[in-house]
Amino acid sequence: MAFVQAIVQAYARRGRDPAAALRAAQIAPRDLQQPEARVTAAQFEALNAHAMQELDDEALGWFGRRLPWGSYGMLCRASLTSPNLGVALARWCRHHRLLVDDVLLHLQVEGGSARLWIEEQRDLGAMREFCLVSCLRFVHGYASWAIDSRVSLQEASFPFAAPAHADAYPLMFGGAIRFGAREAGYRFDAAYLGLPLVRDERALRTMLRRALPLTVLQYRRDRLLGQRVRELLRTRSEASTADALAGLLHVSTRTLHRQLQAEGLSLQGLKDQVRHEQAVEQLRRTQRSVKQIALSVGFRNEKSFARAFRQWTGMAPGAFRQAQAQAQAQAQP
Repeated sequence: MAFVQAIVQAYARRGRDPAAALRAAQIAPRDLQQPEARVTAAQFEALNAHAMQELDDEALGWFGRRLPWGSYGMLCRASLTSPNLGVALARWCRHHRLLVDDVLLHLQVEGGSARLWIEEQRDLGAMREFCLVSCLRFVHGYASWAIDSRVSLQEASFPFAAPAHADAYPLMFGGAIRFGAREAGYRFDAAYLGLPLVRDERALRTMLRRALPLTVLQYRRDRLLGQRVRELLRTRSEASTADALAGLLHVSTRTLHRQLQAEGLSLQGLKDQVRHEQAVEQLRRTQRSVKQIALSVGFRNEKSFARAFRQWTGMAPGAFRQAQAQAQAQAQP
């Protein structure tokens, strides 16, 4: 309800009546006085769309200048021809500065993580929380829509204390939520930046009829989920069960299985792939015993490992190691 109240405040600043916008979203005026009240994503989208058009300001009073209806559509269109998401987000950050100078958007790559954050250029006052949250959701929603995949966030941070409605933040952003940070922003796997944009002008026109609905509606599909699960299985010893993996990915166990299935993958299949890769690597490059390798890649005993390895390669582990050694010897001058 705090965000609904922020939109009502935008009307008050313009000396306008929000009654029509509240009716369009089916929000009772009496609910405005109940801080614990909640609205659905569809209600909030309807309220946003009506207010942005009626006030002709897609920023709803956050900034020193008004952003006429269609401003964010222009940002979308300017990034749509980018070869990949990294270029599209860089363009979004650069072009956003042509619209307003109250905040600056930055995109940085640090190791394997990408970070998008907001630099505040002035005091945003009472609209600060709504402004920062909305700016991040706009660009996150567009990015997910453009590559037809949810961009799963590793962390979202905000430069204010946890509000009374802090429980809504995981629903809006997912991942770990941190309050009291130096600035507003979020981190995500840098591999998303290399994904190509799959939307065209026709799809953009259809999407823009609804005031950027992806700012309030989460994407279900994650095109990098399988890759992220493989990486966790390779690098995190605690990621041995579905529940542990789901916790590290900040999703429910049920959601993890459903999304992998949507990609044509299974958790057991991914585990087998990683075990196979690790076992082959150790047999080729180490002198560890077959029993030691079996335990290190997650098998309870040597017998079950040998049976699985034969299914993967058609050979017993010892025979595979011997064949690899012979091949290396023959390859030497």
